Amino acid sequence: MEFDTNAVHVGLSRVEGQGVGLAIQQTATFEFDSLENAADVFQGRVEGLQYSRVQNPTTEALEVRLTALENAAGCVVTATGQAATLLALINLCKAGDHIVATSSLFGGSLGLLRNVLPNFGITSSVVPNDATQIQTAIQTNTRLVLLETIGNPAGDIPDFAAISAVCKTAGIALVVDNTWGAVGYLCRPLELGADVVVHSLTKWAAGHGSVLGGAVLARKGFISSSATLSEPDASGTSWNARLGEMAFITRARFIGLHQMGMTLAPASAWQINLGLETVAVRLQKECSNAADLAAWLETHPGVVWVNHSSRASHEHHDLAKKYLRHHPAVLTFGVKGGQAGASAFISSLRLVRHAANLGDTRTMVVHPWTTTHGRLPEAGKRAAGVAPETIRVSVGLEDVQDLQTDFGQALEAALQSALVSQ
Repeated sequence: MEFDTNAVHVGLSRVEGQGVGLAIQQTATFEFDSLENAADVFQGRVEGLQYSRVQNPTTEALEVRLTALENAAGCVVTATGQAATLLALINLCKAGDHIVATSSLFGGSLGLLRNVLPNFGITSSVVPNDATQIQTAIQTNTRLVLLETIGNPAGDIPDFAAISAVCKTAGIALVVDNTWGAVGYLCRPLELGADVVVHSLTKWAAGHGSVLGGAVLARKGFISSSATLSEPDASGTSWNARLGEMAFITRARFIGLHQMGMTLAPASAWQINLGLETVAVRLQKECSNAADLAAWLETHPGVVWVNHSSRASHEHHDLAKKYLRHHPAVLTFGVKGGQAGASAFISSLRLVRHAANLGDTRTMVVHPWTTTHGRLPEAGKRAAGVAPETIRVSVGLEDVQDLQTDFGQALEAALQSALVSQ
């Protein structure tokens, strides 16, 4: 079935007399028939529910739907997108291993590489989003390459064919943060050579800025060569030997949910599942609005530059046409007057919200230099495509003329601010 159909049907039961939507199983634990049944479930000899930290029918329904939307082998949902990224990385790496990441990652992902993983003995190299640069950075202990479908907020797009070829030659995994790919609607990296994708379901999947969630998914047929999965553990065999293509996902569930408690609540899973049912409709409108707004911003005297792949001048315009269904629902632009101009612009908005989220039904702006990437050194900010004048815009469902009106009066305020400061 097609994406739009899967988004509203997959994961729902069809039983006479029951509701046609997803039910919330708001429970911490599940009853067993006998001591023997409980022992079989806990020790993995039979399928069954034991405790909602590990599995719950509501979260399971969400996992089934996401698996279909991304055309994956399987899925584990987590409490946040940040948890999903961390889980994917530690499921493939151990102390002494190395990661190659691109510089245009979300600031929180760069923070994991810089502030968290070194405490586990895992190092990283951050390089431009380019296959040659990635290949040069790979070391003998490199286990994966981490990048985003669309750089956040740089808007750059990886050449999946070239980068996946580099990873395959090196025998390492390609992990893609596909949050901007909208759970497969804009892009399916697992069909473009990626081995693992992660999501912040908080964004376009849920779609209304009302709930947190994350997901980790693996490609069909993916069997990792990482020691965490390929070498024998306490059982005497490896995860790969026991489970084949489901080894990565099963171990992720074990270490992420069972051992580390990264669990998504059933009520949150229900909200996200509901959001998925409109993701295709929302993205069509939001992407169209973003392209129209980008074209309009290019004509405004208060704007220094516009960064959106719909513009023919964009460095990755052709890659966007090759790999994406639509140009994305996020753009960045530079306000005249630098950070002072950006401050005046944001303070003057009347309709558009000032908040650090993406994928909401409402248009939101943020100043990455001082917020999402504020903890990075200046070189790191600029490598991520962030400058003092940068405004990131997550475009919503409003009428685009209303957005232009609000942006126009705020840009005029920024221009006046720049004149006063001269």
